[in-house]
Amino acid sequence: MSVKTKSPSRAIAEKTIFSAFSILKNAGGQMRGKAVVDKMRETVQFDEYEKHIYEKTGYVRWESLLHFYTIDCMKAGYLLKENGVWILTNEGTKAIALGPEKLLSTATQKYRAWSSNRHENIIDDVEPESNVEQAQQAVLSQFEETALDGIRDYILKKTPYEFQNIVAYLLSAMGYYIAHIAEKGPDGGIDIIAYNDPLGAKEPRLIVQVKHRPYDSVPAEDIQKLVGTMKRGSDVGIFVTSGQFSKPSKTEARTSHKHIELIDLGRFIKLWIENYSRMNDEQKNALPLHPIYFLGSNE
Repeated sequence: MSVKTKSPSRAIAEKTIFSAFSILKNAGGQMRGKAVVDKMRETVQFDEYEKHIYEKTGYVRWESLLHFYTIDCMKAGYLLKENGVWILTNEGTKAIALGPEKLLSTATQKYRAWSSNRHENIIDDVEPESNVEQAQQAVLSQFEETALDGIRDYILKKTPYEFQNIVAYLLSAMGYYIAHIAEKGPDGGIDIIAYNDPLGAKEPRLIVQVKHRPYDSVPAEDIQKLVGTMKRGSDVGIFVTSGQFSKPSKTEARTSHKHIELIDLGRFIKLWIENYSRMNDEQKNALPLHPIYFLGSNE
């Protein structure tokens, strides 16, 4: 009875997927995809074969295989990707206990079941170039994450008041009329006030708090302070941060008697992209984008 030999690609995939999942778990369940890869460069040993650079894409072999097989994990329900952030699901966290080999094989089996329901075929145990559709998805994922990281880095270089102005530009592009932008100094907890019409006669009024704290999580106390500034019953509170929101802050916003919208950096970038075509030149120049189109997929 012959024993099937594991290909080098499969071995690398098992190693990188397991490492990525472990890093995500230790980080609380989510990290930017770039941060996961950077952490792997620091903590995982790779040989020359694994570090080989593909001519066609310019990507490193182990990185390409990692992105290639994250698609299996996403279809299996182990992993989510949102605005460049990788999120480990509860099922993905549990799958770590299976170990590198079983984790990936289980993910691939689940992907196969998902694919068969769609009457599609998938190819296991291959180099990325061999499965054109999945390889294409993986490369697009890498390009998207690189683009989002570039936008993120550009925003992080802005001063707090520059970021505040960019938020005001976004609201204006979305059709709101900006009535107030806080100047330097104490702002009473209100950075921007916006209305649905030029005179502010139509409800609701938007009360906006902006925090340019890229490496911090907004605490629940900051959400409570925003609620305290909302004096009208119809007021809508919007909290925008260049960082992220803690779980308690999300709970506070969700359970508040006031309408509170939370916009973290990922959601802000998504909204900026969606409304970019509506902006004037001055607004666009605050965070300029250049669209590039790639062949997509039918999913």
